[in-house]
Amino acid sequence: MNTRILHVSDLHFGAHDDPILEQGLASLIERIEPEVVIASGDLTNRGRRDEHERAAAFLTRLGPPVLAIPGNHDIPYSFPARFTTTWAEFERQWRTTEPEYVGPGSHVVGINSVRPWRHQSGGVSDEQLVRATTKLQQASNEKLRIVVLHHQMVGAPWRTRKKPVARRTHVLAKLVDCGAELIIGGHIHQGTVSERHEFEVITGDARGVVVSIAPGLGQPRPQRRGEARGCIVYRADERRLHVDTYIWRDDDWGLTAVRTFARGRQPLAVDTP
Repeated sequence: MNTRILHVSDLHFGAHDDPILEQGLASLIERIEPEVVIASGDLTNRGRRDEHERAAAFLTRLGPPVLAIPGNHDIPYSFPARFTTTWAEFERQWRTTEPEYVGPGSHVVGINSVRPWRHQSGGVSDEQLVRATTKLQQASNEKLRIVVLHHQMVGAPWRTRKKPVARRTHVLAKLVDCGAELIIGGHIHQGTVSERHEFEVITGDARGVVVSIAPGLGQPRPQRRGEARGCIVYRADERRLHVDTYIWRDDDWGLTAVRTFARGRQPLAVDTP
């Protein structure tokens, strides 16, 4: 089994859209030929219908299947629509806020972590966990099992102000116990990648999991420093998962980091001289 997956997040259509970057993403897809494109929320800037239409048109034009989940910017900002028609515009384009993709090399489960009464922080309910873990338990062991939600499961060390998903330890344990190998998100506009053994003392099942946060693709606040623009490509075979971070540099992509992780319970063996 070999697969390639493209992960984008925080496109923020409606705020400083960049046609050159949009064409650049299409060119990158032609080069890597991903099995699926995953968009982990904040497809729009203010959740308006025209923004949702533009975001959906752009993503579907890319060619591969698209799995999209909502972010906190994808719901209405005005009252009472924020609470009475929370998901109407998103579902008009994508039908569901918790999609599932089953392909030749991957099984992707989407979780909606957005809470209308909170603008920034997100959460996952017990009912959502039951739905997600049931899907994971039905996934083939040969496929890369991915969970995607908008809010970050781990934060970049230099961006501690934004809190991770509520009940993070509980949510992480449930997903890992049911077979998740890769948990991905966005929200903080800065990329970070970590493996479970790097941030948690393993006292039970030693199964590894990679947690990956994509840089934002859009730039809604161009005057703000310290927010990268980029995307992530995941490459997996039977034994390894490679995480490639691409950063946008004015008019082209730069491969800035490549990390390799073992799939399963054991870390990669160290090559000694």
